[in-house]
Amino acid sequence: MTKKIKPNLSLAQIINMSMGFMGIQMAFGLQNGNASRILANLGADVHELSWFWLVAPFTGLIVQPIIGHLGDNTWSPLGRRKPFFLIGAVLCAVGLVLLPNAASVTHLVAANVLLLAVIFLAMMDASVNVAMEPFRALVGDMLPKHQGTLGFSVQTILIGFGAVLGSYMPDWLTKLGVNSVAPAGYVADNVIYSFYIGAAIMLLTILYTIFTTKEYSPQEFAEFSDGKEIVEEKSKFSDIFKDFAKVPDQMKKLGLVQFFSWFALFTMWVFTTNALATHHFGLSPDDTHSEMFNEAGNLTGKLFGQYNLWAIPFAFLLTPVAKAIGKKQTHALALVCGGLGLIAMNFISKDLLWISMIGLGFAWASILAMPYAMLIDSIPSKKMGIYMGIFNFFIVIPQIVNGIFGGPIVSNLFGNMAMGYVVVGGICMIIAAVLTMLLVKSDPAETGQAEEEIQQVHF
Repeated sequence: MTKKIKPNLSLAQIINMSMGFMGIQMAFGLQNGNASRILANLGADVHELSWFWLVAPFTGLIVQPIIGHLGDNTWSPLGRRKPFFLIGAVLCAVGLVLLPNAASVTHLVAANVLLLAVIFLAMMDASVNVAMEPFRALVGDMLPKHQGTLGFSVQTILIGFGAVLGSYMPDWLTKLGVNSVAPAGYVADNVIYSFYIGAAIMLLTILYTIFTTKEYSPQEFAEFSDGKEIVEEKSKFSDIFKDFAKVPDQMKKLGLVQFFSWFALFTMWVFTTNALATHHFGLSPDDTHSEMFNEAGNLTGKLFGQYNLWAIPFAFLLTPVAKAIGKKQTHALALVCGGLGLIAMNFISKDLLWISMIGLGFAWASILAMPYAMLIDSIPSKKMGIYMGIFNFFIVIPQIVNGIFGGPIVSNLFGNMAMGYVVVGGICMIIAAVLTMLLVKSDPAETGQAEEEIQQVHF
């Protein structure tokens, strides 16, 4: 069988196949901006927050390699990746509805409210991982390699839009008159309704991708690879462990960069609300219910929305900047900007925190695109799903490490004043930039590929 080259996809086709990622990221934006506040409202102490957040990385650690393996080795009338989009979206929507209502659910079932919240958070995280991993693999499935940076950049732009919607939604609803304060032990209406809206938008965007994107059949895929149909080989669950042993060297080096990058991001997501409340609002660490604490939570959501908003124009710039200075240089520069942004939060006033979000926006745009663009050439096409799932290990393991030790560090080293730990996160991001320059291999053909990529986009 003659090997064929995948045809270039138009910009509209790339947007269609990534639209569902916008809805997924809205769910993540709601979680990142509000999970700590919800858990605090329900009674969690600041030093416990990182332990509750462990649910997300643990579910990703388990779910993503399994989903990647299944997607690589199964085919349904709906396709390879799309069935997982749909299943994950439906279950995640249920989790979005239940999480902020954990206190109300305790009236129906006799259970500890924090335990219920953790169960609903786990359900949401497991489901969103089921839906998310196939989107990364889909870029590798559908695009020729020279369009890889463009594909992940488009995903980053749509992720930015989704995260902005999720991050700003509680504040927008407050301005529309929705109550932003709730009795102790309950979650405010503006947060609850934001999660309802997020569930609806996620379902709609996932369905849009399913109906507008046609995946390649196993026969077509065989023509693009080595002449073997993907479903021809009988796969075994144990193959996952064999694939672990064959991880490409480039993935290992990028994995170390990812470790420090995502350690920093997890620090920001978990501790920013409490850092702002104590450092910029002057509250005591045990104040987790007052109107001012909820104001700090709203500010956190807005700041997270801002860095996602800044990520959108930076995502447009990634391809031309990578063409000019190289992919790894672009990523290192972005990480330095993000690290300085986190460190600056300790030194600038509350009204100037938006400046930090510019640097974090650049870093976020690059973290969502450049590691995958540098990785995609070293992954076998027929193993795209499983290796994207394995690469996720380098995202979730730093979050697990941080989740275990972050709370005790904030409690014992920083006296529950979380801003000091946010600065530690900034330092970690700068370390990631240094490792990018020292370890990651440059692609000698990347400049030519980037130029070709720009020229071959069809509008």
